[in-house]
Amino acid sequence: MVKRIYVFENCPKEWDATVISMGNPISGSNPFEDRLRFERRVPPCAIVIFGANGDLTQRKLIPALYRLAYERRFPAGFAILGNSRTPMTDDQFRAKMREAVEKFLEDSPFDAALWDDFARGLFYCSGDIADPAMYAALKTRLGEIVSERSTGGNVLFYLSTQPSHYIPVVENLGAAGLNHSPADNPGWTRIIIEKPFGHDLASSNVLNEAVKQVFRESQVYRIDHYLGKETVQNVLAFRFGNGIFEPLWDRRYVKHVQITAAESIGVGSRGGYYQEAGALRDMIQNHLLQVMATIAMEPPAVFEPNAVRDERAKLLRSIKIMKPEEVHLNAVPGQYGPARIGGEDVPGFRGEKGVDPEAQTDTYAAVTFFVENWRWAGVPFYIRSGKRLAKRVTDIAIQFNDAPHTVFETAARGPNLLILRIQPEEGISLRFLSKQPGSGMQLRPVSMDFNYGSSFGERSPTAYETLLLDAMAGDSTLYTRQDMVEASWKAVQPILDVWSATKFELPNYEAGTWGPKTADDMLAQRGHTWRNP
Repeated sequence: MVKRIYVFENCPKEWDATVISMGNPISGSNPFEDRLRFERRVPPCAIVIFGANGDLTQRKLIPALYRLAYERRFPAGFAILGNSRTPMTDDQFRAKMREAVEKFLEDSPFDAALWDDFARGLFYCSGDIADPAMYAALKTRLGEIVSERSTGGNVLFYLSTQPSHYIPVVENLGAAGLNHSPADNPGWTRIIIEKPFGHDLASSNVLNEAVKQVFRESQVYRIDHYLGKETVQNVLAFRFGNGIFEPLWDRRYVKHVQITAAESIGVGSRGGYYQEAGALRDMIQNHLLQVMATIAMEPPAVFEPNAVRDERAKLLRSIKIMKPEEVHLNAVPGQYGPARIGGEDVPGFRGEKGVDPEAQTDTYAAVTFFVENWRWAGVPFYIRSGKRLAKRVTDIAIQFNDAPHTVFETAARGPNLLILRIQPEEGISLRFLSKQPGSGMQLRPVSMDFNYGSSFGERSPTAYETLLLDAMAGDSTLYTRQDMVEASWKAVQPILDVWSATKFELPNYEAGTWGPKTADDMLAQRGHTWRNP
């Protein structure tokens, strides 16, 4: 193992040394350059993952937790206790998770020595989550782990299961007394709930009531991984850390806002699940409305979890709720049909495995939202998401109003755009008009670009790394609160109601295109066009 010695002068007492030896330096950089990252140590804790044999755990959770260990973000006292119905020993679970980390770890080398140390904190408890006896066994195992791994009685439960299992798990945790720490071993108890938070407004309220009976709201962390993405977080820094842009951030200067989350792939093996969800539920109700709230919220008084979430919730509650007769003007469903892309025949959604050949599922959804407050009155927010579109890209495009009077007769007409790129290349672009070299006053659009990778020269943490660390540290800033979930369901419920009662002529766009023509018509009625990257 490679080691480097870093010497610090006048370092804080909590560093407890002026010479620190660290193994596995990342990209040759000093891991203590960012003092806040170093000082924000998470307390000892045990993480219990329900659904530990599932796809999310193997692809995202365990690789993210390993990466945090790689960066020395974990305390010595930590443990991960997995649960699923599949019988496994601790060693078998460790071997399976090692395979997952080696396969799915992003932008990092796999360190066998570090894994051996990490794996000592992995344990497994098999059993059916509907069986109360399993929770008694889980409680006993947690008690053993507290003494063996010195976790301090702190427990973070993670629901990485099917949504239909959320309520049974929560109720059984309460019945077993696992919703709080025992009196003789005080510590905190928290629970992370994966989206979707319900299938509609009514089921979301049912889930919330069940959770409220067992856990306090301060214990509940509803995870939306989009809020953990660096560029989404950077919206807050961009807006509230600079004095340049915020004065322009309102109806007087902004013509409209477009939020796009496009995928070039189809539903693949998730056809059965996706048939019941659709793009509006799967992406817009949660991820993209949270992004919209981050873009449009008022400045918080302080950068503190409740202050930030209060403003985000306030914005979501300000979204105009559509009347049934307004839905067809402001919301467009789409479904991809077969096409030939790159010399390969691509099936339509109805031809995918596990999909009803007459399915009315929206694999594309575009919605025009309006915010009824003084800052944004009259400004349309266009949100779209879809499968099998022309390109994989997620970005936010803020188009500013044109100059009130054009003094250059030969001026090119091009909008002033601020583009925040969320994926695949995180960064920010500002587009404006500039004079072309040469005689005369010929103008053309140009861009000023900021790119995360080239500007900082370091790897950005994955969303799950950020969010898992926040939950362990007790920071709920990037997590959604129940009132935010309820407000976002209220915004889309009228659309769901009208679409469920309407027979659409589907499919209505070819795979590999930018979606149905009716989505273009939705913008054209206000004189706007989609920006297709």
